[in-house]
Amino acid sequence: MGQIVPEAVERYLGGLNRLSDSVLLEIQHDGEEKGLPLVDAEVGALLRVLATGAGATRILEIGTAIGYSGIWLAGALPANGLLLTMEVDEQRARVARQNFARAGLAERVNVMVGDAWRMLAKVSGPFDVIFQDGDKHQYGPMLDRLVALLRPGGMLITDNVLWNGEVVPGFGAAASTRNVAARQAIVEYNERISRDPQLMTAFVPLRDGIAISVKRSGL
Repeated sequence: MGQIVPEAVERYLGGLNRLSDSVLLEIQHDGEEKGLPLVDAEVGALLRVLATGAGATRILEIGTAIGYSGIWLAGALPANGLLLTMEVDEQRARVARQNFARAGLAERVNVMVGDAWRMLAKVSGPFDVIFQDGDKHQYGPMLDRLVALLRPGGMLITDNVLWNGEVVPGFGAAASTRNVAARQAIVEYNERISRDPQLMTAFVPLRDGIAISVKRSGL
């Protein structure tokens, strides 16, 4: 990942994160060893804070991986709450279920295996919070459906909206190491959510960029 926020600032903010625990630290370490695309602990803490602030009882996540971000989200739920999380890779989904159990959250989580774009048609809302961290090429095609699944006042949180800084013309490495088509998909997605009349969106330059969109009431 390229440097968007100065490293010293990131270290300082990371040192202030008191919301992690031993299970999350172990999963984070496991993900780093395997080179998995997990969110950072600072993004995880933001997810926990936003879901808690929203009083979330139903959360939808696109892109489970091994359950790291899902644990941050599910930890904000009441005992009768639900995190519905979708993962295309069966092996990762299996590990995620084990990790949710390790975190004591298995009863609040339903891991669905398959293509999220197809499964979304079978999902019923409303959700209080939706976290989009799946296939970047599907960010745009999924948007209308995700907004429809949100309750008024609910939040759509999107990861990787700065894409290593490469969405900004002239910023970042001259020779990209990341998928150019994915970068263009994110550029177009950012424009859409910034202009969508159903959404009120703020972009946060935390790690690889987070967009926080609130569904307007009465629309």
